[in-house]
Amino acid sequence: MFFVTDVGSVSHGIQLAVAPVFLLTAVASMIGTVAGRLGRIIDRTRVLEGHIDAAPHDTPKPAILAELKHLRQRGKLVNISIALLTLCAIQIGLTIMALFLGETTEIEIFKTATVLFLSGVASFLLALLCFLAETFIATRILKFDDGAHQAKH
Repeated sequence: MFFVTDVGSVSHGIQLAVAPVFLLTAVASMIGTVAGRLGRIIDRTRVLEGHIDAAPHDTPKPAILAELKHLRQRGKLVNISIALLTLCAIQIGLTIMALFLGETTEIEIFKTATVLFLSGVASFLLALLCFLAETFIATRILKFDDGAHQAKH
């Protein structure tokens, strides 16, 4: 394999490879956000399971069981979102490597870089859709009122 050694080709390769790094920053921020939501889901699940364990065995618990069902759905969506974001990060990392190698070697890899980049963007968009669905489930179980409840107190 032949590597170019002129500064112009190497610096252009670096310039090409740096552009997708901005997407990696967005992915890292999203992973942090989604992981935080997962932590809250886990904490709430533990609290509800503690209520079930502490209650007498013959006590009906339909509200708690319904909330646990919603938390399981949310947890699945968050896990899928994290998996897609991780896949996106890997694909963007491989895109960076492919762009740099395509510019600094004789390897014809630009088509591969294009497929990797588009796959990474698709993974990111799917992760956003999972995040949106999880948010809808989280807010659907909230009881919004018009302030009438507060006026009574």
